[in-house]
Amino acid sequence: MKQPIAFADEYGNTSFDFERQSTHFIVASIIVNKHDLGLLEVQAEEIRRKHFQTGEIKSKNVATNYKRRLLILDEIGRMDIQIFAVAVDKRTLYSEGFKHKASFHKFINGLVYKELYRTLPNLTLVVDEHGSNDYMREFKEYVKKNHIRDLFHGSYFDLENSEQNIMIQIADFIAGTIGHHYDENQKKRYANKGFDTSVFLSSIRHQISSINEFPPSYKDLKYYPIEEDEKKVFDENIANLSLRYAIDFIENKQITNPGDSEQISFLKLLLFYQRSYLKQGFVPTKELINHLNAGREPRLTELYFRTSIVGKLRDAGVLVASSSSGDKGYKLPTSVSDIYQFINHSNSIIIPMVNRVRKCRELIKLSTNNDLDILDKPEYSELQQLLDNI
Repeated sequence: MKQPIAFADEYGNTSFDFERQSTHFIVASIIVNKHDLGLLEVQAEEIRRKHFQTGEIKSKNVATNYKRRLLILDEIGRMDIQIFAVAVDKRTLYSEGFKHKASFHKFINGLVYKELYRTLPNLTLVVDEHGSNDYMREFKEYVKKNHIRDLFHGSYFDLENSEQNIMIQIADFIAGTIGHHYDENQKKRYANKGFDTSVFLSSIRHQISSINEFPPSYKDLKYYPIEEDEKKVFDENIANLSLRYAIDFIENKQITNPGDSEQISFLKLLLFYQRSYLKQGFVPTKELINHLNAGREPRLTELYFRTSIVGKLRDAGVLVASSSSGDKGYKLPTSVSDIYQFINHSNSIIIPMVNRVRKCRELIKLSTNNDLDILDKPEYSELQQLLDNI
């Protein structure tokens, strides 16, 4: 079994002085397979030498030089890593009474723990022991207190100095990049330069498995098309309906097995794509499976993905549009044409299958003088009723 390792770092602090400090607190982790660690360290070291010479890879040293940041992200984007992050809007916590460092950290600990260890119970987490911010040290104690280990699913936690661990430096850069997208103060600085920080996330979208936001921004999510071709077909009622059913499933689904978590993670991915990447094309199937496979062993297959994740969501009444031609993939529908993509695909499969069963049934009945009806069993009653009414 492959051993997932997460290297984590944070952006921001516990200060509620939002004019001079960050509006958000970010914890970002990069997930890798232990088997791939040697190659990844070589790649990271090459990035460090090329862009930071003798210094560490640090987001703060790039500041708001977006051209330089994009060059570095382009090279990080070639690494075989997956990104999990938690982004907390401190302004909402302040209004809820989290004004003290201890209560703030305890709340963040719960969010990060739920995001990482529910999905990857056998995770090894490596964080920076260096610096004045002691959040990660506190998180280590939280994990030791709350995580239940057994013979087959353990977890390990290491504190290392970022000066000696190049992968923690990559985590620092990712945390800072995500922070620059969410932090309103940083966004203003970029806006003054005419730059949209969503470009940062777009450059590493294939690596982002989850950014868990608090409060969840999908509750207030409204999608309005930007490109002209989308405006022509956009249907606000369908867009709002698909959002409402997806959000309802995420918030109310009782998690009793890994499949339930996978379905929620899939919907969160679709919501994240809809919110963060403006064009509403179908998200490629392979890209979605790759995100869901982060740190997992055995790997999810495409058949399992279609039947046990997408199929069960549709069974639960969640609207998921799919395309089997051209831009193959999935999305939350925003138009009637999106719905017809799914209907047309289903029609091309269901009708031929029903006709095959009908022909088989008729041949058997004919050859046995109607003595044998292959659908004359309780488990086939619905299929029998369907064929009898065609």
